[in-house]
Amino acid sequence: MKTYDYLIVGSGLFGATFAYLAHQQGKKCLVIDKRAHLGGNIYCEDVEGIHVHKYGAHIFHTSNKQVWDFVNSMVEFNRYTNSPVANYKGKLYNLPFNMNTFYQMWGVTTPDEAMAKIKKQKAEAVAKMKADGVTEPRNLEEQAQILIGKDIYEKLIKGYTEKQWGRKCTELPAFIIKRLPVRLVFDNNYFNDKYQGIPIGGYNRLIEGLLDGVETRTGIDFSTMKNTWHDIADKLVYTGAIDEYFDYCFGKLEYRTVRFETETLDTANYQGNAVVNYTEREVPYTRIIEHKHFEMFGQEVDKCPKTVISKEYSTEWKPGMEPYYPVNDSRNSDLYQKYKHLADQETNVIFGGRLAEYKYYDMAPTIESVLKHFKL
Repeated sequence: MKTYDYLIVGSGLFGATFAYLAHQQGKKCLVIDKRAHLGGNIYCEDVEGIHVHKYGAHIFHTSNKQVWDFVNSMVEFNRYTNSPVANYKGKLYNLPFNMNTFYQMWGVTTPDEAMAKIKKQKAEAVAKMKADGVTEPRNLEEQAQILIGKDIYEKLIKGYTEKQWGRKCTELPAFIIKRLPVRLVFDNNYFNDKYQGIPIGGYNRLIEGLLDGVETRTGIDFSTMKNTWHDIADKLVYTGAIDEYFDYCFGKLEYRTVRFETETLDTANYQGNAVVNYTEREVPYTRIIEHKHFEMFGQEVDKCPKTVISKEYSTEWKPGMEPYYPVNDSRNSDLYQKYKHLADQETNVIFGGRLAEYKYYDMAPTIESVLKHFKL
């Protein structure tokens, strides 16, 4: 008789949710994580009474009531609404593109005026392409301009995108930006989902709820157990990098990664918003996160005399760095399919989550995928 029904590699949202549901069914699980803490990339550090999102901002949003009720059964979520602001050369614009943005950009005050301005600039972009003898966008720059026009593209998209991808927009494929949200209402809510918020007390409380009663061990690298896990568990749930699991036999998958510079400041309120994007190319970071605004509102902000900010720098991933965003080009997509073919032959291994499926997952879809595995 083996000690565990499941050995779960990784204590992030996929692994922790799987462990919770398996535990509810009476299964015995061991969750291991190579980091010194549980929670994967949603882990928060407590700094000056502020829950700092150590691996970047995480904002939970979903239209799936089952998922919303599920996470709120672990910890109550607050009413945080994601309303980022863009800073272009010191001037501020609301995101996503809405009537506030168009008023800030052009001084227009009605939807008809905004739409007329956008249509005029889109027509100019199409005419320029035709003059060059092309009918379909050849790159991201052309695609963006036929969707939203020159002004918004140059001030709010171009520099930010080039920092994100580390290359010029004229060198990026058009499909990256096939759609852009345009709202002809004064609404700064970034998401369209029915539910959104942050766990009251931080994401660690969500992970604690999911892993309550489950055996966990931190500081353990799966590589030390890869050849022996069968001795202690019936099945393996693997949430690490799929190419690493197969010893990079076909080569390494590529990622974009993010570097953070986090500071504690002697001020109660640094920027007045949780998320401010810096869209000009000359500013090296893509955005600044002020963590207290995820959970403190109104007068609560001033009651905490310090604040914590994180500047985010997007860069090419190299071995040893934290992999964040899969590079979904043809080369990496083809490479992943080779690894997936091998994974499909592993009868006692479940591959799940962002790294194991080489797929960018928001938090809610991650939970949905686990619920579907349990047919819930």
